[in-house]
Amino acid sequence: MHFKQLSRGLNLIKTLTHHQTRPYASHPFPNKLSHYLYRAKLIDSIRLKLRSSAPNSLAPLANDRLLDSFVVTQALRSAPSADSALLLNEMLESNPDFMHTQNTVHALATVLAKSERAGELKYLIEAVNAGRFRNVRLSFMNLMQWQAAVGDVEAVLQVWEEYRGSAKRVCAESYSIVMRVYAQMGKDCEAVRVFSRMTEEGALPNCRTNTVMIEHMVNCGKWRSAMEEMRVDGLLPGRAMHLSLEQIQEAGFIEETEEFLREMLPNEGIKSIGYCDDSSDDEEDRDQEGAADDDDDHAGEGKEASGVQLKPWLDPRSLANALQSWSPDEVSALEEAKFVWTTRLVCKILRSFKSAEMAWKFFCWVACQPGFTHDIYTVQRMMTLLARHGHAELVDKLLSKVRMEQMRLPFSTIRLIIDFYGISKNADAALKVFHNDRNLCGPMSNFNLMLLYSSLLRTLTKCGRDYDALDVLEEMSLRKTITLILSLWMPSSPN
Repeated sequence: MHFKQLSRGLNLIKTLTHHQTRPYASHPFPNKLSHYLYRAKLIDSIRLKLRSSAPNSLAPLANDRLLDSFVVTQALRSAPSADSALLLNEMLESNPDFMHTQNTVHALATVLAKSERAGELKYLIEAVNAGRFRNVRLSFMNLMQWQAAVGDVEAVLQVWEEYRGSAKRVCAESYSIVMRVYAQMGKDCEAVRVFSRMTEEGALPNCRTNTVMIEHMVNCGKWRSAMEEMRVDGLLPGRAMHLSLEQIQEAGFIEETEEFLREMLPNEGIKSIGYCDDSSDDEEDRDQEGAADDDDDHAGEGKEASGVQLKPWLDPRSLANALQSWSPDEVSALEEAKFVWTTRLVCKILRSFKSAEMAWKFFCWVACQPGFTHDIYTVQRMMTLLARHGHAELVDKLLSKVRMEQMRLPFSTIRLIIDFYGISKNADAALKVFHNDRNLCGPMSNFNLMLLYSSLLRTLTKCGRDYDALDVLEEMSLRKTITLILSLWMPSSPN
């Protein structure tokens, strides 16, 4: 058993380091989108072969002259098992044009860690630390994440102590990893001590830290504490939180969870928004290379071979990067690709654009594609991006469309627009949104109104509008006084 594991480890190192002296292949593509589509097709082919009954047929694909580190990284991340990932790595040995990079080594290590292949992971880490890979480095966070996935608690704690000894301050995520490990082991006191240590040492809890604490409270049956934590921290329920919310509802707190969702999410009764026809089409928020790990990101007709059917691979970030020039050839190729556009996919692509102008062109183009209609989620994503880059006129047009369609915006969207106008130095637009458009959120609590006031004050200060900021402070003071008087005059409710 140990000899076989040792043999696999030595073969793994030999295969990986064998590629370190090989050059990259050139990419003869007319534009970035064509290159992206070729990569996507190659990745899908490898994914199918890794799941087929004849995985040895990988050889032709592994020897493709245009296969590069991006394709290998995504294929490794999509591997159905550690064995299939190792097989792909072995097949790559015969490709003279391929060379492993930081991303490919990290992708393989992640697969090994998630599959709890501690032996192979250990050999790979030792090989990197021994300098057998050029330009490949492992951070303390890499090691902590992988060891936590393997379930080696002692290794996690050992790396964390090394990390703490080498830096004056460690990142918040390292505390979260240790807390999660302790919580999964049922060591509640140790998890709480790490959280206390975190705050004492000046590290700010992030959303992952809060998620760990909330999930732990839910698992311990502390439903009320979990709900209060979500309210105080203003957490939006992501996929990890939905399970916790379902468990809270099953415990009988139905009204509380529904109230929480009503405060955090837009009106679920709003289904869609029509396309805003505008003549301004021509006017111009992972540390890994690409990330296509969501089922909703796979758009198009399924790929099938030997009885295996998969959704097509699609990476929103890379696709957006391939569309930065938005040339006629790229648009034509995009239409011919026949993607199935979904709200989630469009939102991710919009978020990935580096240019607000290109994002707007895509936003207008996708509205005309068969089967797709913009809804409140895509519209609010586009509005915040436009506000960040100072395109107030386009934001106003979308806000008018929202008002005309009688839609309801989340409070967080209005606040983000005002905050982003501070970045783009547009105080007048922020004032207009605050006074004219905040009612699009529906009834607003005094607490949320004060938050909106604080965002407006920050924006005015960033824009150097001190006199306007003083007027807003006076308005805030007057509103607080009126609220206090009304609360004193209103008759108390009968017992």
